[in-house]
Amino acid sequence: MKEESVVQSLAALAQEVRLRVFRALVVAGDEGLTPGAISEQLRVASNTLSFHLKELAHAGLVSQERQGRNLVYRASYQTMNDLLAYLTENCCQGAPCLTEEAASCNC
Repeated sequence: MKEESVVQSLAALAQEVRLRVFRALVVAGDEGLTPGAISEQLRVASNTLSFHLKELAHAGLVSQERQGRNLVYRASYQTMNDLLAYLTENCCQGAPCLTEEAASCNC
């Protein structure tokens, strides 16, 4: 992951509502959530939520798909894992800190 993308991702997550939205989408898994469901679950106004979803999408942390009349948002697990890998690639002085099984995320 390029440093510019890392900064953009971290900046997007460095806001309380966006962090909560991203975490809710991670929990939702591949089904994703509609903006209405996110708004209801997190008690965030629709217009505010729209702004935050746009910021997360711009950072590549979420994707959106139209299903009929609804938009469905999903967390980008690849971007999330790339970000985590970038942040931890030189931890423990280059030695593995966890077993491969414990460190892998099969999201």
